[in-house]
Amino acid sequence: MEAWVPLFKIFLNSATPESDASLWLQQSFNAASPSISTASFISLLTSPIDNPSSPSSSPSIHTKRVMWIRTLPNAVQARVLSFLLCESRKFSKRELCDLAEKILREGKGLDFWVKKAAHQLFDVMSDSNCELGSSGEGKVEDEFGSLPVWLEDAVGKNGSVLPWLPMSRSELVSRMQFSSCGENEDFSVRIEEDEGDDDSDETMLEEGVGSSEDDGSLDPGAEKMASDLKQKILSIESRYQTVEVVQEIQQLSKGKNTLSVLSLIEPWKADDETVSFLISQMANNETDDHQLGWRSHILCSFVLPKLLNLQTPASRVLMTAVVEYCKVYAKAAEHALLLPLALKNGGINNPICDVITRIVKESLHPGHVSAICQRLLWGPEDDNDTKIICLPCHRSLIGTELVWTDSLFVLMQNVLNHDGIRLTQDSVDRLVHSACKSAQSFSQSLKFCNFLLCFVNKCAPLLKTHKMALADAVGHTNTLATKSVLSKLSGL
Repeated sequence: MEAWVPLFKIFLNSATPESDASLWLQQSFNAASPSISTASFISLLTSPIDNPSSPSSSPSIHTKRVMWIRTLPNAVQARVLSFLLCESRKFSKRELCDLAEKILREGKGLDFWVKKAAHQLFDVMSDSNCELGSSGEGKVEDEFGSLPVWLEDAVGKNGSVLPWLPMSRSELVSRMQFSSCGENEDFSVRIEEDEGDDDSDETMLEEGVGSSEDDGSLDPGAEKMASDLKQKILSIESRYQTVEVVQEIQQLSKGKNTLSVLSLIEPWKADDETVSFLISQMANNETDDHQLGWRSHILCSFVLPKLLNLQTPASRVLMTAVVEYCKVYAKAAEHALLLPLALKNGGINNPICDVITRIVKESLHPGHVSAICQRLLWGPEDDNDTKIICLPCHRSLIGTELVWTDSLFVLMQNVLNHDGIRLTQDSVDRLVHSACKSAQSFSQSLKFCNFLLCFVNKCAPLLKTHKMALADAVGHTNTLATKSVLSKLSGL
């Protein structure tokens, strides 16, 4: 307890307690004090104690044993919880989630600011790690004190982790329990995803095609449960409530046609903030079969319908969640979001162009983007990998080939301007063919000519054989950029 007195003085007196407490904690770790550890701090906060009769204590808990943190003044409690949220990467997510949930269970006697801080801590910690069981107890899948998945898979029956290391599995686990996983956790997740992609590529594609056309029926009981979940989703008010809803959706989907279940629930009708909470939770479903298929189904049912009908810029809260999701599940993003959006019947508009551009720039590897462009330009009749995953009720909104619009030319220009994107010769040939066919229709379009100018600048070495065809196409245009494009072509 004595070691933490300076920290609690900061919470009590500082005008900026979170930042000052973070600095103190960092300095204490650097000093390698044996009594200072994140585990010991949580242990102190949650240790049971006889509740003293004091003005800061709720009358309803005078005779109960309470957590030590609940004996502090309400203002200090709120600051401690806010600090734990700021420094959550240094703590066990399971322990933080349990702490917040135990505080929230006190209900009516809880101070407003303490309750608000506990809600925020629970929401963030449970965003991708916590499930609320039917009994009401929180259960968190936490990698803070466990082996990364890529090492778990490597552990043999004899218990050795790596054959050249003189260390047993139990010894490694015990050492890891006293260190933060921060960067290692992210690293292990990426490795797991990469390995999963390599092993399940063909499986996911086959499942995607089948499921997008499958409109199998459900039994009456399942339909009733889906109808109830539809109403629950529309009435969600905070992330705290999403935990139970997510678990119910996962349970209902087991052993059934996932897309049929999601079609009945209609999750895309929820507001953007609710959808952003849900997709973060749903991504962590732990079913053993077709993991990539499940992740694709989440995108095509929660997000894709919203974006297919987009007429105004997408909300910031929705796009932030989608971008983060696509960073982790790139293949699902390709087949259940990017390909369907790009192939939208009637062509894409400016809001959809902005959505695809942001996902491409912030979520995907340039090599992956180049491959997607090739698949789109060649079309489904020439490339069996161009598979669309969507709900049956939305299939009519998606075509089979690109429809060239001003916005699509802007998208292609944005892709070409993205660092690291390199189109192959066959993709360039197809793009030239499309540009030449579109020249007369877009003769007055400045966006079309700006695309051509960018195209010639970025792909000049691959355009020499197309110089005359492009010059003829540009000759049909009449915009402020026409002369600039012709000048660039003459220099090839």
